[in-house]
Amino acid sequence: MNKLTPLLAIETSDKICGVCIVSESNEFFSIQSDKIYSHSEALFEQIELIQKQSKIDIKELKSIAVSIGPGSFTGLRIGLAAAKGIAAGLNIPIIPVPTFEAFAFQISAILPEGFSFYIANRASKDECYFAKFFVKSNSYIFDSELKIINQSDLNALDQNMIFGNLSRVINRPYSPDPLYVAKWASNFGIEKLVYDIDFLEPNYIKDFIVRRKNNEKISH
Repeated sequence: MNKLTPLLAIETSDKICGVCIVSESNEFFSIQSDKIYSHSEALFEQIELIQKQSKIDIKELKSIAVSIGPGSFTGLRIGLAAAKGIAAGLNIPIIPVPTFEAFAFQISAILPEGFSFYIANRASKDECYFAKFFVKSNSYIFDSELKIINQSDLNALDQNMIFGNLSRVINRPYSPDPLYVAKWASNFGIEKLVYDIDFLEPNYIKDFIVRRKNNEKISH
């Protein structure tokens, strides 16, 4: 018996809000939207729709995968809060899926063997989350650690090989498809199961800073 499936995957790390269900027979059912500022409303609507599409009741789930970051502070918190609520109610584990790795897994499926590529997503006005990967055996290998760099550093790189919301290539995906959050969890999640979900937090990397009207910073 598969320990992970049926599995629900949630992606809310950027503008895309999406979910995917993986059945016990390894069928994938996915839905997503890119309507801005609608994650909190859209997410549970999508979960309801995906149950109907897959004919898998939420009570049948054995695990929940959630894109854990880095990414949008608000989006990550919405996705994780939903995952925790469902997991707690069903007494099932969560698989925290590294957002950049799910995205790299997706990109590796379309690039030739041995190609290098970058993922760069905005972290602040001048900084970005950044990592370099290369394709190996239809999967990905880290070629540099995930870190924060100045956006200006991207100018020295091959722009055609930059993915993410700082890519200059039109119509290129900027965050992982929920299908690949689910596929990453299915392939690598068995060793990532978290049962003690109370202390599970998004991987922000960068401190969340709120500015008051007097420009005073409050870090979280």
